[in-house]
Amino acid sequence: MTTRTKNTLATTATWILVLIFFFPVFWMFLNGFKPESIASSAHPRLIFTPTLDGFRAAFDRGMQGYLINSLNASLWATLIAIVLAIPAAYALSIRRVKNVEGALTFFISTRFMPLAAVVLPLFMILKTLGLLDNIYVLAIIYAGVNLPVAVWMMRSFFLEVPFEIIEAARVDGAGLTREIFRIALPLVLPGVASAALITFIFSWNEYFLASLLTSSAARTTPPFLGSFVDGRGQFLAVLSAASTIAALPVIIAGWIAQKQLVRGLSMGAIK
Repeated sequence: MTTRTKNTLATTATWILVLIFFFPVFWMFLNGFKPESIASSAHPRLIFTPTLDGFRAAFDRGMQGYLINSLNASLWATLIAIVLAIPAAYALSIRRVKNVEGALTFFISTRFMPLAAVVLPLFMILKTLGLLDNIYVLAIIYAGVNLPVAVWMMRSFFLEVPFEIIEAARVDGAGLTREIFRIALPLVLPGVASAALITFIFSWNEYFLASLLTSSAARTTPPFLGSFVDGRGQFLAVLSAASTIAALPVIIAGWIAQKQLVRGLSMGAIK
């Protein structure tokens, strides 16, 4: 078998896998434009008359407010996580603190902890303080949950900064703040963008905490999508339309930041 044939087979297999994984998303998008009777039918149909009834029904149920809550929680969580991750990652890479391995293990071990193990005490604390159903408290919790991932990503990016540049800045009298924000940070901005995007996506898609720590004022989009399945049945067309709307911000953010994301992830790659 020639090299060209192997490459062709590999390319074909890759496209087949991409189509298999993408098909459920495509079907969800398609169902969003179907009438409910066709979308819920046991016999799938590709040819139909498109309608916007599903999208209207989603907004009639107040989806706009849930989208705003998700946007607020995700943006604030991303901002908090990145602001805290930058100095932490710098200390774990360039300005080495004692017992780096232990600190890194602690960071990532908190991410491995099941949320179900901490949600009850967290719920009791917030209830006692009167902070349940608060969008800003939810954003702080999201930031804490995603901070370990942001720190690990940012550390790998800072490790790529040539130490000679840092030494030259120190010789010129640069302090710690200037060393981080004026010298090292501009060199890892693609990495910052990729860490911010990952944090935003994780926060936007979070369901478990949003379901248990919010009720109405701070409820986000994922629990709202779950409300379409109730005792009366499953409203597939409306759910598909709402899911399509909910996926758009992440898709748009990924499309805008795709170059920075690719550059950032390649910066942290092992060579």
